[in-house]
Amino acid sequence: MDHVENGRLSDDEFKEFLSFLKRFCAHDLDQWEAWQTATPYGPVYVNMTRSLPPETDPSAFRSI
Repeated sequence: MDHVENGRLSDDEFKEFLSFLKRFCAHDLDQWEAWQTATPYGPVYVNMTRSLPPETDPSAFRSI
């Protein structure tokens, strides 16, 4: 598979990304992860946790 480091993910790449993310969450995520990455538009912050944030309705999240 050709991997391009710039630009949007193809549909297949996005499906593969979600597959890896689900596998990570099922087997590697303990309690939480907090990541930061640089983008051309500024930093992006990613929080993953096994608990729902306080006062947050679960319907606020999209299922993958």
